Amino acid sequence: MPRSVHGGRHELGQNFLNHRPTIVRITRLVDDTSGPVLELGAGDGALTRELVRLGRPLTAIDIDEHRVRRLRRALPKVRIEHADATRYPLDASVIVGNFPFHLTTPILRRLLASHGWQHAVLLTQWEVARKRAGVGGRTMMAAQTAPWFDFRLDGRVPAWCFTPMPSVDGGLLTIARRRIPLVPLRQRPAYEAFVRRVFTGAGGTLPRVVQRASGVDASLARRALMDARVPPRRLPRDLDPQQWSRLWAGLRR
Repeated sequence: MPRSVHGGRHELGQNFLNHRPTIVRITRLVDDTSGPVLELGAGDGALTRELVRLGRPLTAIDIDEHRVRRLRRALPKVRIEHADATRYPLDASVIVGNFPFHLTTPILRRLLASHGWQHAVLLTQWEVARKRAGVGGRTMMAAQTAPWFDFRLDGRVPAWCFTPMPSVDGGLLTIARRRIPLVPLRQRPAYEAFVRRVFTGAGGTLPRVVQRASGVDASLARRALMDARVPPRRLPRDLDPQQWSRLWAGLRR
């Protein structure tokens, strides 16, 4: 395969999924959704060929122009685009892909800021998938976006399932847009800023951190935490989406 104008395998982060059971698993997760599908990072088309079998509108993109040409010849009925996943519009109902691990965070940020999709089935780094799903504690990004999205960890994918083999395992992460948000969408900027202040703020105890982050008095901060059913000794990473949303609502009252 000739070298792409965008770089070689290392620069592009090309680790192609070759594990048949995982490909089938991803396809089944997509089959549980509805609507047009957009595949990010099609590569040689191992997953694309399975997604075609679903009989749904499918667009597959890849940044490697040589693989795009080969895939167009192999799958003439599929819309194959030469495009960058960090710039291409994420406007299909379902987003699926095994994109380069080093691009996981920027693509996730774009995805969670976009409005045109309903479900995502992503093969990311294991640690990223685990943290986004809240296993072992939620990250700030997970807490900031959980009122509008439901994250789920759907399994670990060992490094030997890829060619060439990466240095870390992968993880299957599914994301569904909530039909009924836990926080009104118009409040999202203010809510995300509040969560950031809680995660990065000082104060020693959670009630004190919440008080400083929200600008309310100490008694109201304690009452809001109590109404949200958050024990005072918890850390921000320990709160689930419902607790965050109840805490936000209590502080606004």
